[in-house]
Amino acid sequence: MAKDNEGNDISADEILLLHPGDMGSALGAVWRSLGHRVYWLPEGRNAASHQRAEAADLTACTLAQARGRCSLIVSVCPPHAARELAQRTIGDGYRGTYLDANAVSPTASAAIGEMVTRAGATYVDGGIIGPPPRDGAAARLYLSGAAAASLAPRLQGGRLTVHALEGGPTRASALKMAFAAWNKGLLALLADVHALADAHDVLAPLRDEWAALDPDVRSREGRMLAATLKAWRWEGEMHEIADTFKESGLPDAFHRGAAEVYRRLGAFKDAAAAPALEEVNRALRGDP
Repeated sequence: MAKDNEGNDISADEILLLHPGDMGSALGAVWRSLGHRVYWLPEGRNAASHQRAEAADLTACTLAQARGRCSLIVSVCPPHAARELAQRTIGDGYRGTYLDANAVSPTASAAIGEMVTRAGATYVDGGIIGPPPRDGAAARLYLSGAAAASLAPRLQGGRLTVHALEGGPTRASALKMAFAAWNKGLLALLADVHALADAHDVLAPLRDEWAALDPDVRSREGRMLAATLKAWRWEGEMHEIADTFKESGLPDAFHRGAAEVYRRLGAFKDAAAAPALEEVNRALRGDP
């Protein structure tokens, strides 16, 4: 019998996790620790995915097997792939619940939800805030939609807190977009400002001004450098955020620019460690 954080019994689920990336595998490990059985699809996945799935104690299966076994499918993938992944996974005849926990705009989430419900499944909108929930780090998973309240307590445990939001069916995605607009958009701006100052040889005095007037900026420098390793994924997220601003009647150009910053930093995807600031500045200027 699965248990929640307070030790109360909860019904165990069989969950298909798409896919065991850095965040997905950490979520899968949390749900395994709660007593749920968590499956993944090994076909076409690389060696790193296999290693993460094994470390999280996930069970390999085929898509056909998962559709027959799993009452819940959770999608955690780059935002540009969210719609196609849902369409390919749901197929015909799945009657369980599909949780899209990707960084997509509310409009994109609504479109995925319409496709899922039209196929006969139940749709839950989700948004993840925070780092992968492991090694002392904690994350929050926000859910919205009619089934959010019943699903939330079954997924919460360990370093993962799950909140069901009342109201509109895509509020979780809206919250994720607003949070990431500031959090990740700010890091993109910081990287761009560093490169600008470096191009004009005023980076040292700029840092002196920050140290005197806004020391928090210097403290974010390490996070900005670490963010370059995820730039390939965050480019698409910035476009989703920009779409959300535009659909809300707000200026969207800032986050289109942030997407371009992360596009230029995408080459750091497979780096073993965060690059030096000089490398980031060169990449943003397009220098070899």
